[in-house]
Amino acid sequence: MAEPTSSGAAGLLGWKLIGGAAGFAAGGASLAAVVVMIMTPPRSVKEWAVGLISTVVCSVAGGAWLLHWLGMDDLAASGPAGLATLFGLCFACGLPGWALVRAIFSWMAKRKDKDIAELAGEVRSIVTGGPGS
Repeated sequence: MAEPTSSGAAGLLGWKLIGGAAGFAAGGASLAAVVVMIMTPPRSVKEWAVGLISTVVCSVAGGAWLLHWLGMDDLAASGPAGLATLFGLCFACGLPGWALVRAIFSWMAKRKDKDIAELAGEVRSIVTGGPGS
């Protein structure tokens, strides 16, 4: 049996190798997914999978974009406070992901008998404020 000190050191080294910042981003993404699914429970297993995927993608991609846009690219290397900030930003960016995807799919489900041209025309009229909006 390995002694606790060397096992702990190996675990820490493994954490560093896979990227501690990536772990914090994944943690924020996971918590965001849990929060949105508790607030608006999925209606089916398919919706649960779509919600989980969209929340995680919005967390990671949105968090990365926000960090870059704010000029905070070196945040992950600044220590524990920077990692906590990264965690919070990824969490916050994931929250709207589930709501947006759910709204888009609900909108499309109501119009499932229309072809793509009719959907595009309806979107155009909504965006421009034209007839039918």
